[in-house]
Amino acid sequence: MNTKPNIIIFNVDQWRGDVLGHLGNPAAETPNLDNIIKQDAVSFSNAFCQNPVCTPSRCSFMTGWYPHVRGHRTMYHMLHLEQNEPNLLRVLKDDGYFIWWGGRNDLITAQQEPKDICDVRYWPSKEDLKRWGHKWKPNLHMSTKWRGSPGSDGYYSFFAGKLDTKGDDIYFDYDWGIILGAIDFIQNYKGDKPFCMYIALANPHPPYGIEEPWFSTTNRKKLPPRKKTPKDWEGKPSLLKGIYERQNLQGWTEDQWSELRAAYYGMCSRVDHQFGLIIENLKSRDHYEDCAIFFFSDHGDFTGDYGLVEKTQNTFEDCLTKVPFIIKPPKRKVFKPGIRDALVELVDFSATVYALTGIDPDYSYFGKDLSPLLNGETKIHRDAVFCEGGRLYGEKQAMELQSMQNLKQTGLYWPRVSLQTTDEGPYHGKAVMCRTNDFKYIRRLYEKDEFYDLTKDPEELNNAIDDDIYADVLSTLKERMLTWFVKTCDVVPFDTDRRF
Repeated sequence: MNTKPNIIIFNVDQWRGDVLGHLGNPAAETPNLDNIIKQDAVSFSNAFCQNPVCTPSRCSFMTGWYPHVRGHRTMYHMLHLEQNEPNLLRVLKDDGYFIWWGGRNDLITAQQEPKDICDVRYWPSKEDLKRWGHKWKPNLHMSTKWRGSPGSDGYYSFFAGKLDTKGDDIYFDYDWGIILGAIDFIQNYKGDKPFCMYIALANPHPPYGIEEPWFSTTNRKKLPPRKKTPKDWEGKPSLLKGIYERQNLQGWTEDQWSELRAAYYGMCSRVDHQFGLIIENLKSRDHYEDCAIFFFSDHGDFTGDYGLVEKTQNTFEDCLTKVPFIIKPPKRKVFKPGIRDALVELVDFSATVYALTGIDPDYSYFGKDLSPLLNGETKIHRDAVFCEGGRLYGEKQAMELQSMQNLKQTGLYWPRVSLQTTDEGPYHGKAVMCRTNDFKYIRRLYEKDEFYDLTKDPEELNNAIDDDIYADVLSTLKERMLTWFVKTCDVVPFDTDRRF
């Protein structure tokens, strides 16, 4: 009899850590996630990613390595099995798990054969669509009629608004195809092996667009206030000011921002509904109790904070770096459901999977098993969390020049990506964040460092790096960052070489 838990990795893209009802956001309609933590799961209210964009973050949480360990700092540097880089899915497969992977990649290269790390790399077939009774709806990245005219204040806003289902009950897109395929797998799997499902969704990644009923789900009047736009951007990294000027949203009214934010919240609500469908089907097949379920995002989103949309590659505001992170252990695991406020990182995800499955992988990693927090043994996990991004001057391979469309002024991501491809300004300079419960320090190579007293300035508007009253705190954080770098600067392979 199999004694290892089935594993569900429900990984969403660009969901901010504060858009959850159970964490006190009055506008967040997330009933399924709220309900699961009442009896069955733990929600970490202070979980942080290790890079604020997709690929580096995913490479990090799937290995337990920080981005600097092997240079996973761009959208075009993924995991390489042939270079002996680990991958949680491959580790589980080698240990006897049946791996079903549906949805986003941003993890392995196009040259890599997916079957090396999974048994099924799922994409809906024509037969699936016919059986479900759905037809693909336009991809918002490809069909951009919603953008408005070039030069308008909506051209780079990513706001698509209410999506037309054209008589269907849903706007059948990428995520719906993966969810329905995942449900089919759950209902039909009869294998002897324990299974791991990596459900990697695209939402709530912008463009900000969603169908009914989710478009109207959010009460606009309950939306928390947006974080203010810094005055003259003094003390802030130049990339933020550059994007702010290019996105051209300075004239937006608060009603316009509320509609954009409500669309984003609606995207989160639809994902919550889809998560509920997965839970419902796991229960119908008697898999739920024995499952270890992980729900988390790779990073966050500005969603109007500071007058910005989308994300950046080397800034570390909480709206970008703090993410949802929920774990439902298998029933036989002793734990106490509810909310934990300890500082945790996404690198802790793979370490916790290894602990729950009893796997001892043959490589060094830096994540820490979250089990002591799950079962209430401790309330403290880390004294600081870290995030990093950017590049060196002249580091052409990290400029993401492959994003040709986004280097043109017509590209959706032009305001950001075009600034990453020049050394004329320090827009994309390398930077690292060290954050504690009360303070945030950011070391920047080519610009002024940042320091924020999060108890007095939770919006991170006033860079206090030059304030003498914080000299001792700043010295401590710098020392802490140095210790972190020394501990995590490299990994020594377990396989040794012959010298003679």
